[in-house]
Amino acid sequence: MKQNQTIITYFIITGISDVPEIQALIFVLVLLIYLIILVGNMGLPLLVSLDSSLHTPMYFFLANLSIADMAYSTVTLHKILLMFITGDNTMLYLACMVQFYLFASFSGHGLFILTVMSYDRYVAVCRPMNYHIIMNLKICLLLASFCWIFGFIQVIPYLCLIVRISCYSSNMIDHFFCDLVPLINISCSDVTLLSLNFIQGLSIYIITPFLLTFISYVFIISAIMKIRSSFGRRKAFYTCSSHLTVITLLYTTLILQYAIPNNGLGSKKLFSLFNTAMVPILNPLIYSLKNKDVKSAFIKVIRKWKVESFTVT
Repeated sequence: MKQNQTIITYFIITGISDVPEIQALIFVLVLLIYLIILVGNMGLPLLVSLDSSLHTPMYFFLANLSIADMAYSTVTLHKILLMFITGDNTMLYLACMVQFYLFASFSGHGLFILTVMSYDRYVAVCRPMNYHIIMNLKICLLLASFCWIFGFIQVIPYLCLIVRISCYSSNMIDHFFCDLVPLINISCSDVTLLSLNFIQGLSIYIITPFLLTFISYVFIISAIMKIRSSFGRRKAFYTCSSHLTVITLLYTTLILQYAIPNNGLGSKKLFSLFNTAMVPILNPLIYSLKNKDVKSAFIKVIRKWKVESFTVT
């Protein structure tokens, strides 16, 4: 039977849940989560810029990660908040395409910068005597620039393929933002090429950064095991523990969200929400709670602010 074919000018976003009784609760929770994301991910780069002890490659890359986390959370979560405030759950076709492009770009940048951070940890543990020579300012700027540029470029082929979809069987997206898989699900055009490119893209977008990170940690663990003193091994592992926690959390969520097929639309939304809302909260918390340098820098900045405030008054 031939499907009804519709030329789309706008989409209807179903949101996290279609149960009316819990919409207010969802709004309050999302707003609270979004405010925490903004405070945490704006505070960390600010702290890095204010305290000279954090002017190191790792914290420079961490500041870049915070900006990306804050950006892709804003791109997705703002629509949930606007839907509740305005009561309008429609999104223009162009706005949907822009949202997909920005979300995928910032997400890609986050994965690439985490991969660069794994290389930074490799150099710190395996090449400590040459760390400042290898990870100099020029190299750090080049690596960060590559992550930003490639993050935005690698999405363009998929965006071009999506724009070429000529019709949809429905204009209702069963998600809380415009993502690739929900768009493919409602397309009545031939999306074979797009699906194949999506599968290929997973290798670039997720698998390649994962393998590079995995290889870095193979060398890191090998180097740590060669350290004779237990104190030295703990200290070396401590320098990587925050990053290792973050990448484990992120890749687990991404694999459950994209790499495992047919695990239900509800669970897809859940993993996507965790990725866009909870991971950006946990990143600054993990790097703050597990890092003495960040806690020490925070205390110093607060003390300095209090002294300056007292001097002014």
